[in-house]
Parts: sequence; structure tokens; C-alpha cells
Amino acid sequence: LRRRLALLRRELGEPWPDVSDSGLLESLDTWLATELDALASGAPASRLDLTSALRRLLPWPEAVHLDTLAPERLAVPSGSRVRITYPEPDGDATARPVVAVKLQECFGWAETPRLVDGRVLVLFHLLSPAGRPLAVTDDLASFWSGPYAQVRAEMRGRYPLHPWPEDPWAAAPTKHTKNRAAR
Repeated sequence: LRRRLALLRRELGEPWPDVSDSGLLESLDTWLATELDALASGAPASRLDLTSALRRLLPWPEAVHLDTLAPERLAVPSGSRVRITYPEPDGDATARPVVAVKLQECFGWAETPRLVDGRVLVLFHLLSPAGRPLAVTDDLASFWSGPYAQVRAEMRGRYPLHPWPEDPWAAAPTKHTKNRAAR
């Protein structure tokens, strides 16, 4: 939640809260007061719900758009809903959200998704069936038209049970092996 809010603050500014380390320290009484009172009363720190505390910072009525602007997961063509990894709040100001997904689950996907009302391109880490990175791209159409041919040539012998079609545009996206997808 903190990383999602940080991206919204970076891209949209006010009214999204400053959730950097310094921003949170400055507003401790606003978002963490209830939890601090519980700690003072003897509650163990492990029982604190910091997500609820951070949600107190959400601006209303804009908060209803949080999941549209910066969703937790992204639906890919195979039907999977893959978690989006957002950049650290105090990290690189140009860092982008990352989706790590098996290459086969994205066959035919031409338009790279954007978040925050179309302002931020998602960076894809396309993975092998074993979960190892094969390519990093923010331009899926360009990947399918170019570098995919080399990736296919190198990987189809290594992972023969998985689909490596010559034409990724026409292939059905799948998270399964060829045999399981045929059933």
C-alpha cells in the first residue's frame, strides 16, 4: 500500500499523501496515533495493523480510485492476475512498477499496460517456465516483433514441453505446458 501511494504521490501530487520516511515521521500523530496508544497500553508490536493505519492517510473522495490508478494485480492474457511490484517510496524517482510473468502468458499482447491514468508504463520481466528472466521490456509489441525470435530459438530446446510458437501474435496465451493446454 505504501509503495502504491508513493507512486500516486510522485505522479499526481496532491491530494495523495507523502509516504516517504520523512513524510510519515512528520505526520505520525495523524496516521499512527491509535497504534501508538495501543503500544503504550502494552499491546505487542507484532499485532499492529499498519495497513489500516496507512489507509487513514488516503484522501477522500479520491481514495475510491486507488485500485483503478494503482492496482495490486494486473490481469494478463492467460487469465492470471499477477502481482505488481511497485518502486520503493524513498527509491529512484524514475523507477516503474514491474510485473514478472511467464512469457507464454503474454502471447499476443500488443499494448503495454499503463497505470495512473495512462501516465506510467509497466515494466515487464518476461520469465522462462522455470521463473528465470528472459527479457525485460516496456514495449511488448516491439518484443514480439523482434527479440522474441532469438529467445524462442534459445529456449524451445531447453523447455520443449512449453509452447514457443513462431507467431506469438496468433498463439493462445497459456500458463500450462503444451500437453496440459491441449486437454
